[in-house]
Amino acid sequence: MRVLVVEDEARMQKALCNGLKKYGYAVDAAGDGEKALELIEINAYDAVVLDLNLPKKDGIEVLKEIRATNRELRILILSARASVEDKITGLDTGANDYLAKPFHFKELDARIRSLLRRAFIQKDTVLAHGDIKIDTALRRVTVNDRQVELTKKEYSILEYLFLHIERVVGTEELIEHIWDNNEADLFSNSFKVQLNSLKKKLAPYIGDMELIKNTRGFGYSISKEYADETVK
Repeated sequence: MRVLVVEDEARMQKALCNGLKKYGYAVDAAGDGEKALELIEINAYDAVVLDLNLPKKDGIEVLKEIRATNRELRILILSARASVEDKITGLDTGANDYLAKPFHFKELDARIRSLLRRAFIQKDTVLAHGDIKIDTALRRVTVNDRQVELTKKEYSILEYLFLHIERVVGTEELIEHIWDNNEADLFSNSFKVQLNSLKKKLAPYIGDMELIKNTRGFGYSISKEYADETVK
C-alpha cells in the first residue's frame, strides 16, 4: 500500500518514512501543505499521515482541500496537538483518525491498517480465497496453513490483488499503489521480476493451478476458478 507522509520536521519525516517502509509500505513525503496537495493530485495514495503544524498551508487547510474533492482517501492526523479540541476539529474536518505525538510505530501501523480495511470494506484482518489466507495484520500468507515466505513487494502485490479480487487490476495501478516515487518506473522490469518471483514461490504450494491471471491488455486478477478447484 502507498502512503503519503506530510511532515515538515526533517528528522521526524525521515523516521516516519523509514519506519513505514520497514512495515512494507511504499512511502512518499511532503514537507509542506502545498507540496502535499500537489502529490495527492498526481499520485494514487491509499492513506495520508498528516501533521497539522505545516508551512505554506497548515494541516487543517490541507484536509479541507482534500475533502472538497475526495471523500474516500484515508487520512490519519499525526500531531503534537493533543488537546480534545484539536482532535475534535481534525475529525470534524474530515480526518478518519487522530494520533498524538509521541507515538509507537506499532500503533501507527495498526491504525493505518484499520483505515485501509475500511477503505476496502474489509471487516476481517484475514483475506481468504480457497485454501489461501492472507493475514493483513501479520502480513503473512499461508496455503493450507503452510506459510509462504515472500518479500515485501511480493506480499504487497498479492495483497492488493486479493483486496480487489472482484476485478482485473491494471499494471499501472499496481505499480502506483506498491512502488513509491523513488521506485516507480513503468519502463523497468521490476514489476515483472517481482510478479514472476511471487508465482514461483506459490507454485510448490498450489501446484499447476492458476491463481494470478494475466488478461492481456488489461492487467491481472485472482482466478475465481482457483477457489472452486481447491474446495472440491
